[in-house]
Amino acid sequence: MSTVLNSKNLVLDGKVAFVTGGGRGIGAAVAVRLAEEGADVALTYQSDAGAAAAVVDQVKAIGRRAVAIAADSADVAAVTSAIDRTVEEFGRLDVLVNNAGAYLVAPVQEIGAAALDETIAVNIRAPFVAAQAAARHMTDGGRIINIGSNVGVRAPFPGLALYSMSKTALTGLTKGLGRELGPRGITVNLVNPGPTDTALNPADGPFAETIRGFTALGRYAAPAEIAAAVAFLAGSGGSYVTGATVNVDGGFTI
Repeated sequence: MSTVLNSKNLVLDGKVAFVTGGGRGIGAAVAVRLAEEGADVALTYQSDAGAAAAVVDQVKAIGRRAVAIAADSADVAAVTSAIDRTVEEFGRLDVLVNNAGAYLVAPVQEIGAAALDETIAVNIRAPFVAAQAAARHMTDGGRIINIGSNVGVRAPFPGLALYSMSKTALTGLTKGLGRELGPRGITVNLVNPGPTDTALNPADGPFAETIRGFTALGRYAAPAEIAAAVAFLAGSGGSYVTGATVNVDGGFTI
């Protein structure tokens, strides 16, 4: 069991972070890493309450407060309510990480209206709505970090038109919000993970060898490596970085 020995050395001590889709994969790694940096953490999940509870337990073992909130990112009211509940429970909001995403790979001619609407709702509308709600509560100096994708920069194989479009939209959102919220000292940045070893995209999956070949480093990332970039942007080291895109992709896009 981890304990916090000296809170004065933690860059996020006294801060509160909100992570969408924080019950698994990259989102879970981000939630834990921000807690290790001193933040109390609220996270959302859609269906796997057990996995979300396990992340909450990890955060509490570090010595920070945590709460898991069931919220479908496609539901505007649920996203807004989750942020409001976080502020009610913890008294403030300092860091927003828009991590939840919908992932669909299919030929463009086979994508129906329902899949199109869901992808746009989760990958574009939800980050906008969450940022809008968070900005109402954040004090000056807050942080908004959007999680995009390497295929928003480079689409290496067919079937990615919808997903790539939705993640590319986050570039515009990041720049627009960065300009608008800059006078308040709120930074807004985009992290594009490359292939990352998660349950949805395992490093030993059927296409993993091909995917590794697209990277310069020849391997998948661990979720903790993506979380490290998020933690930097969330902390004091990222105070003069805004509107930027950080490709944490092992050289996938070079």
